[in-house]
Amino acid sequence: MAVNIPGVVAVVVFYILILGTGMWAAQKSRRVERKSSGNRTEVVLLGDRNISLLVGIFTMTATWVGGGFILGVAEAVYSPKMGLIWALMPIQYSVSFVIGGLFFAKPMRDKKYITMMDPFQIKYGKVLSGALVLPSLLVDVLWVSCTLLGLGATMSVILDLPYGYSIWISSAVAIIYTLLGGLYSVAYTDVIQLSLAFLSLWLCVPFLLVNPISTNIAHTAFNNTFQEPWVGKLERDTIWKWIDDFLMLGLGSVSFQSFHQRTLSASSSLTAQMTCYAAALVIAILGIPPVLVGAVAASTDWNQTLYGLPPPYVRGEHTLVLPLTLQYLTPSYISIIGIGAVAAAVMSSTDSGLLSATSVFSSNIYKNILRKQASDLEIKWVIRVTVVVVGLVGTSITFYTNSTLLLWILGADVSYTQMFPHLVSVLFFEVTNGYGAMAGYIIGLMIRILLGENTVGLPVVLCLPGCTLEDGVYVQKSPVRTVAMLCTFVSILFFSWLVSFMFNRSLLPERWDIFKVKCYDAVTPADTLTQSPKEDAGSDAECDENVNGVPLQPMLETES
Repeated sequence: MAVNIPGVVAVVVFYILILGTGMWAAQKSRRVERKSSGNRTEVVLLGDRNISLLVGIFTMTATWVGGGFILGVAEAVYSPKMGLIWALMPIQYSVSFVIGGLFFAKPMRDKKYITMMDPFQIKYGKVLSGALVLPSLLVDVLWVSCTLLGLGATMSVILDLPYGYSIWISSAVAIIYTLLGGLYSVAYTDVIQLSLAFLSLWLCVPFLLVNPISTNIAHTAFNNTFQEPWVGKLERDTIWKWIDDFLMLGLGSVSFQSFHQRTLSASSSLTAQMTCYAAALVIAILGIPPVLVGAVAASTDWNQTLYGLPPPYVRGEHTLVLPLTLQYLTPSYISIIGIGAVAAAVMSSTDSGLLSATSVFSSNIYKNILRKQASDLEIKWVIRVTVVVVGLVGTSITFYTNSTLLLWILGADVSYTQMFPHLVSVLFFEVTNGYGAMAGYIIGLMIRILLGENTVGLPVVLCLPGCTLEDGVYVQKSPVRTVAMLCTFVSILFFSWLVSFMFNRSLLPERWDIFKVKCYDAVTPADTLTQSPKEDAGSDAECDENVNGVPLQPMLETES
């Protein structure tokens, strides 16, 4: 097959536009950095905490509207076993933004944290918080892979470019402009990318809806002659799974570093909150075009197209339904515009994943654990190297799976079952301490593994009520992710309280208290001459309250 030359030219022009915007933003970043009298790392990672409301809305929305979002929604609507009722990602993300704006944006921004992991390091110390960083890094790497996979699949279908070339070229462009200007480059390129994605997707929709090959989607929504109705249906034994998926994306997205990077970079706490609320509305609107693409694909007699029979889901190409629909049901110039939409969306999410993982590693691992005395110049080089490494690892993963939806859900799973309960505990429950966090981490991880995940080949060992044996494989019918999340959350709070109670009642020897949760009663002036103050190995905070023998540890603010 011959390469689609006009399409390649259009993509090259788009990449040049993005690189140009990134270079302009990089110059702005360097100017701000020279003028800044504070922490220069904040200029690179958080745009000097000076991102306006409008730019914040663009970059917040663009971060989530990536290749996984666009291709994943279309794939879910088209797939006969799913349908629209399972493709609620736009609504779930809207809910996530509202929750984030109501409960997380203000406390995080007020304390001027650099990353989402800062409160963990303040309260738990180096070692335990270092272990908690790992799931956060994994989520971001999977995010990068998911977005690049969507772009590679689309380019290979519409432009007839080799899959590998599409992936590596796109990854290189995202890495370059992220290296150039940090968050400034990411935020300002997001404005261009989201605008292009929005206009391109909506421009494709009329051509799809009026094409003569497809049946009216209003008719096929509930009575489809080609496959199951694209609205889908919710069976009695799948209700809990539907709730589980909704909560996973609705709550799990709040514990993405990419989300907090946008709120922490806002010019004020109010701006951070308003950014969340506005982005919730915009992302719901941007979810409509991929839904319509999936509906048109499900309403098409593919035998009347050049694609022929069997249809994509029979061939196992349901993951490519968006590029296939654009390729075979629209004029060539419209399909090229469609590839521009996907490319723009992918770039906007890929750079966010790169910068997110880089922020956590450079700030919470390298600066706070490995080399506390590292200079600003050294940290800048660490940031650059980390961007490249994360980009290479994320790109490599795309060659091991062809489902954007799989990578997308896997990343959200890790965030929901591990990071979300830990983040809620450390921010809103003063009783939380290192012992509870460690117990929650281990117990939650073990339970999630034992509950299994058939989509990644993880066998079910612990069967919950309703678990059935289908084709020789155990299938869970219960909300396994929510069960694992609640086990993590309850374990954190229970063991935090239990161990604090035991140390403060002298049921355990003080020398075992490695996280220093024991509180001391008020001492007389004479006592202070003989009793030396106790250093906190796991936190910089000291107990200032004692309720029923259980200490309440106030969280410290980081240095601004």
